Amino acid sequence: MNPRPMPKAERAPGERRGRPPPDPFQSAAEAESHYLRMWRLRRMDGGELHALLGGDPALAAPWIESAARYGVVEAQVRLGQMRLDGIGVSRDEGASLKWFTRAAGKGSPEAMNMVGRCHENGWGTPVDLMAAASWYRRSATAGHDWGEYNYANMLFDGRGMERDQGQAVSWYRRASTRGHARAMNLLARCYEEGWGVGRDARQAHDWYRRSAEGGYFRAQFNLGTILAGQGRIEESLIWFDQACRAATPDSLNAMVAALLRQDNPKVAQFGRKIAMALRGGPEPGALETAT
Repeated sequence: MNPRPMPKAERAPGERRGRPPPDPFQSAAEAESHYLRMWRLRRMDGGELHALLGGDPALAAPWIESAARYGVVEAQVRLGQMRLDGIGVSRDEGASLKWFTRAAGKGSPEAMNMVGRCHENGWGTPVDLMAAASWYRRSATAGHDWGEYNYANMLFDGRGMERDQGQAVSWYRRASTRGHARAMNLLARCYEEGWGVGRDARQAHDWYRRSAEGGYFRAQFNLGTILAGQGRIEESLIWFDQACRAATPDSLNAMVAALLRQDNPKVAQFGRKIAMALRGGPEPGALETAT
């Protein structure tokens, strides 16, 4: 939630002004607590809101829940994410989906994307790829970059819908123009391989570079691979190093294996140094001994 004055609570016809509709699962004391917190939130200035909502998640959680119950969409999305991750509150995938669905019903593209994620991954509901694709499409159509990226993935693989790599490329491009680094990497891969679009090495290199500069480790590794193939070894080693520092453990192991298969002796040696560092037990991303 942004530190700004809280929007007015929504009110149904005939509902008492200032209070949300009765919740049969709430006690009267709980309802009164939510009412008082919302009353105080509306009177806080931006600095107070930032300090409260940007601090300890456990302390912020009751306030966020009160705002969510009063229909503040941003609070509903944030509470859904907190419930999904178990940050500041107990992990509860069912409750997470409930809050995402409420916010999505009020038009939040971010929440629509997260409802899609829940259906795709079985968080709080059985896996339903058709429902996931539908929610991703709604989020994408509303202009949300993650919705565009996830909808493109479903189109590319034909999951929950008919496969259409050409349309996938279009949605990857839309997300990429919004600065979505993962979409940039996959758009580059499509140009490199000719998936859903004509092969174009220049476009592939450009989108890998943009994604790599945006901090995405897979694109950093892919760009390093292209540069190594062009004989630009010193540049490639810089990107390989950044990729290996940021990679997840599983991805890092795959990267090391790919580096060890490289023909260039400097690149292969770099891979051996990282492999030795990993056997020594440093955390992934803390590879000072490998540089």
